[in-house]
Amino acid sequence: MSSLGASKKTSAREKESELLEREDFDAGPSNLDCIEPGLWLVTDIPSEDLLSHFEHTSEFIRTGQEQGAVLVHCYFGVSRSATVVIAYIMKKYELSFEDAFERVKSRRRFVGPNPGFTSQLHLYETMKWQVDKANVQFRMYRLHVAATQVKKVKILPQNCMDVVKSDPSLITVKPEPLVYRCRKCRRIVASASNLLPHIPKERPSWTDKKWSTEDREAMMLCSETYFVEPLAWMSSVTQSLQGKIHCPKCKSKLGSFSWIMGCQCPCGSKISPAFYLVPSKVEWSNMVQNVQVTV
Repeated sequence: MSSLGASKKTSAREKESELLEREDFDAGPSNLDCIEPGLWLVTDIPSEDLLSHFEHTSEFIRTGQEQGAVLVHCYFGVSRSATVVIAYIMKKYELSFEDAFERVKSRRRFVGPNPGFTSQLHLYETMKWQVDKANVQFRMYRLHVAATQVKKVKILPQNCMDVVKSDPSLITVKPEPLVYRCRKCRRIVASASNLLPHIPKERPSWTDKKWSTEDREAMMLCSETYFVEPLAWMSSVTQSLQGKIHCPKCKSKLGSFSWIMGCQCPCGSKISPAFYLVPSKVEWSNMVQNVQVTV
């Protein structure tokens, strides 16, 4: 056999060795890899919200390692379980997604989080290895997850109720200094922190890291429409796909919402899902009145 022929045959063998084989997909104890002492990953079905559970899974793995060993598994051990393990390695060693991915991949060569899980891991890194529920990017992400669920079951499921924020008119010890009121009856309908920003002609995405930066004031944000998170006083948002938003006090129409179709702002930006207040129907105020007096 010529050296060229032998070289081609060797190259073909090497390529075959890199391919997943049937035994790699058989869920069972015969196919697992030790990522580090006391942490094992097994032989996945993507498109799930894993990010919201990273704190719990990381604590579970940490505790398990201290007591002995932990086996992390899904169907194939390629995407879902690998994502959970990578998130744990990121948090434990404060690593970037890329560095943690390479560390896990060096021990189990065919791990490969799907694009959705990869984006979740990048956001986890942006939030400094913790789930920051106040982070705008994370709030956008949870709305995206909730909208996906609403499309399936036609109502907001219980496990997504966290996207509905508390009524900003409730008495509180530390009220926000800037609020939005119904222009007709002056009832508080939103706080400044409930607003979800967007840039003219640009469709905002939870995967865009710029929403997690502290320098959003330097951005040319649109104010032609006030897009907000769903709020507890918006009674129909948990039971309907879309509808009108009315002031809970005087019943004036303040805006609309849509989980599926979204809404296009006059600036040209398409927002989905969308919960918006029309600027002419509300007014902003820094007169704090919803404060609880403490002695």
